[in-house]
Amino acid sequence: MSTPTPDRTTLLLDVAQRYWEQGRTQEDIGHELHLTRWKVGRLLEEARAEGIVQITVVHPRARRRDLEAELRARFGLRDCVVVPTPSGPAAGSTHVALAAADLLRSRGRALRTLGVSWGNTLQEVAAVLPAGWTTGLEVVQVNGSVSRSVRPTTAADVALSIARSGNGRATLLPLPAIVEHASTRTALYAESSVRDTLARARAADALLFSLGALSPDSVLVQSGAVTAAELERLRAAGACGDVLGHYVTADGHVADAEVEARTVGLTLDDLRGAGQAIAVASGPAKAAVIAAALTSGLCSVLVTDEDAARRALSAA
Repeated sequence: MSTPTPDRTTLLLDVAQRYWEQGRTQEDIGHELHLTRWKVGRLLEEARAEGIVQITVVHPRARRRDLEAELRARFGLRDCVVVPTPSGPAAGSTHVALAAADLLRSRGRALRTLGVSWGNTLQEVAAVLPAGWTTGLEVVQVNGSVSRSVRPTTAADVALSIARSGNGRATLLPLPAIVEHASTRTALYAESSVRDTLARARAADALLFSLGALSPDSVLVQSGAVTAAELERLRAAGACGDVLGHYVTADGHVADAEVEARTVGLTLDDLRGAGQAIAVASGPAKAAVIAAALTSGLCSVLVTDEDAARRALSAA
């Protein structure tokens, strides 16, 4: 279509604003501007075609199908859900949590066991899962937790909440996410109860986990599981975030062997070998670790928002 003249552009803009911003009917606009209702309709169509009007679906459960298809094709994902990034004060994590809950509900009957991690994002997922979304679900905690955090989020809360809403039961792993000494982890892994819990997690139908940004505001740092000095050492080693408490570089490799030797839970290779590894993350701060998880096969299903998805595609 040819570029409209200035007078034509002014008319298109006037009609579009009266219709979409002021809520006037096409009949009213035609009467005011001495145009037929048919002519007003054609002008509105032209305004959209020229890009003067752009319509975006912003419901929390809307999806960006083009981005989903691109992510699936580029990284070989089994599934992908990308929701709009809110333009207002609404938290993007809430949209992503709703999307993750919807994904779980759609697979409820096929899930008998679900391995879960913890964190603020999964706390939100647990909160929006409706009662009875499935039945007889066994939830297994897949990695250690923290004893304190700024927000009241614990692994036990997440696992128990998801188990209750799924009319099932939870098996917990009441251990620190990162212990003080590697020898402590070795001793813990010698306990049959710990080995059994991790074996159950490893055999789960699906694993559900969030991705952590490399930030002093992360739960692991705020809780003291990772010190400020360790955070800087991880940053210097090229870490871009954590997956189940494992700090990874952009190519998905372990960033620091010493911290890794003290990290409790399923391993990165366990994630790569899982039947379904569902990563949930939102916000631009998570883009780098999302890209790392995608490029290194740490997730087979991704739930995220549009902004994070686009940044992750650029970073990957």
